[in-house]
Amino acid sequence: MQKKTYSLELAGKTLTAEFNDIADQANGSVMLSYGHTTVLCTAVMSKNPGSANYMPLTVDYEEKFYASGKILGSRFVRREGKPTDEAVLSGRIIDRTIRPLFDQYIRHDIQVILTVLSIDEDDPDVLGVIAASLALGTSDIPWHGPVSAVRLGTQNGSGEFTINPTYTYRADSEFTLDLLACGKDGNINMIEVGGKEVSEDILTRGLTKASEEIEKIQAWQKEIIAEIGKEKKVVTKPEIPATLAILWNTHIEPIFKKSIFTGEPGKSHISELKSTWMKLVSENEPEANTTQADEYFEEKVDELLHREAIENNERPDGRAFDEIRPLFAKAGGISPILHGSGIFYRGGTHVLSALTLGGPGEAQVVDNMEVQESKKRFMHHYNFPPFSTGETGRIGGLNRRAVGHGALAEKALSAVIPNQESFPYTIRLVSECMASNGSTSMGSVCASTLALMDGGVPITRPVAGIASGLMMNDSGAYKVLTDIQGPEDHHGDMDFKVAGTREGVTAVQMDVKVSGIPLTVLAEAFDAAKKARLHILDVIESEIAAPRADLSPRAPRIATIKIKPDQIGMVIGGGGKTINALKDKTGAEIDIEDDGTVYVSGNKEGVEQAVSEIESMTHEYKVGEKFTGTVIKIAEFGAFVKISEHAEGLVHISEISPERIANVSDVLQVGQTVPVLIKGIDERDRIKLSIKDADPQFAKGKNTQNSA
Repeated sequence: MQKKTYSLELAGKTLTAEFNDIADQANGSVMLSYGHTTVLCTAVMSKNPGSANYMPLTVDYEEKFYASGKILGSRFVRREGKPTDEAVLSGRIIDRTIRPLFDQYIRHDIQVILTVLSIDEDDPDVLGVIAASLALGTSDIPWHGPVSAVRLGTQNGSGEFTINPTYTYRADSEFTLDLLACGKDGNINMIEVGGKEVSEDILTRGLTKASEEIEKIQAWQKEIIAEIGKEKKVVTKPEIPATLAILWNTHIEPIFKKSIFTGEPGKSHISELKSTWMKLVSENEPEANTTQADEYFEEKVDELLHREAIENNERPDGRAFDEIRPLFAKAGGISPILHGSGIFYRGGTHVLSALTLGGPGEAQVVDNMEVQESKKRFMHHYNFPPFSTGETGRIGGLNRRAVGHGALAEKALSAVIPNQESFPYTIRLVSECMASNGSTSMGSVCASTLALMDGGVPITRPVAGIASGLMMNDSGAYKVLTDIQGPEDHHGDMDFKVAGTREGVTAVQMDVKVSGIPLTVLAEAFDAAKKARLHILDVIESEIAAPRADLSPRAPRIATIKIKPDQIGMVIGGGGKTINALKDKTGAEIDIEDDGTVYVSGNKEGVEQAVSEIESMTHEYKVGEKFTGTVIKIAEFGAFVKISEHAEGLVHISEISPERIANVSDVLQVGQTVPVLIKGIDERDRIKLSIKDADPQFAKGKNTQNSA
């Protein structure tokens, strides 16, 4: 094997890039290691351009079970299946980072495949970005990299940053900030943040620190690419026929701005103008390339939106740059069957979120390369049906966008979800995007907050989210836009989503269409997002100020009890016989943790019955305890009395009455209810009971005789 290696010391570990011939049919490839985590990245470009009217880039992130050194998967399918949500999210991080650095006129298919070969304490998603950059940078594929990535973490909100924190560090309960940033040349072009109400100041300082670390990796990559990088293939931008420009200037330019800047929301007016343009082209230039005509129109709209925003302070719908569209919030009111619901409007974006509560046993079992056999008790799912944009399309299935948007809202809300000890429910939220005109993911955060509070989930504080945008020209002049919609989302240079509470930020996601955003612009965007978030929270809290005091009557009730770990086997029974019989008898769901915590969920009566039986089954009897028991057997020397479903004891004839009794049957009968007190427990856990100590008057007047 031919190979060449390069190393860089980063945060106390060695980052090693190995270039070898293992995938020598690819245009570019690299094996990148950090600690004991290793990834292989390949980049391939088709030899000939395709017919797509967009830049056809595909990024695939492949998790391999062998990477963890374990045989994973289900009992019946011991191989990898469709990508997990974690793989989809990691692939999206790479895609969003490298995509803006391609010339968008390229029509050759480009595929970047990231394969995780081994995984230890270091997350391969950061390595994936750097590996993709090196594979592309050293290949002959035209691309304007390199680009680098780093993760920062903090604990206790201290603002002291740890570079590339491990899984163990991030799993600590004191972990308050997970910031992944990508960028180049002092700018940032991709952000993913999960935080526990972190201040904008800490985030800004974190991005500054991340940029410093990124530039170290950038310098290292540039040295490698300069030494072994291949000469780039030349892909020329197709020339726009002069006849199209003449046709445009004659028929469209006179009505162009008026048709785009209508003061109305949405982009239907742009679509109408585009239809007019394409019809003109087909009637007057029948030999013209329709793809070129389409791209020419989009370029003209892009130029107009940027120019008017930067030079004339105008937005297509007439709003001020910091103005939010009309808001509407509604908690509940859909159906009493739902455990909670919320409806949120922000302009033309309308989202319905529904809450469902379940017992601990309904938590999702997560089994993948990174996390084996853990349980997820809070889930947020996102749906985007075609009618939300006024279109027809396929229903069902799950695309990467839906996974990503759902995960972003879940991350935003996780910071305020009560812990399992105080609220042992499994929580599922589903956001249905009913109408879309700008950031349905942030609309989902707001609607889901309403649903949680409507359902009585004791969240610490409501969460709201907003998407900001950017118009920036080649000279660096720019305008930050709050609450982007329609054409601003499509043609703007940044999609900057920030969610949080009044106390701080819980999630950030940013991707761009330019090579990067200066830190000063991001600081301004954070300030604008905070102002908008607080305004949205005012609207949410005016509808419902706090979680409702009671859960929905339709939600299951959960009781929590504690037993000794060595009693777990007794409650479960051989092959689960005891616990399954109890479930069938009561209708309740019973989940037992390894520490002896027992969660019982179901309707009120079933829960109470199951709890009573488990407590009876695991009760540790003590001398002096009193019970009301039932006589189950009469013997010459005494009577056996049942004091619970799972315990009985002997009342010796001498313990029935203070006076002498000739025959037990003269006083007691099978089925009779009697008061008893535990007199003693022998070494074999046999219980000795006394009636006379519990009630000396019990046998008075019955067939007794004085002792001699």
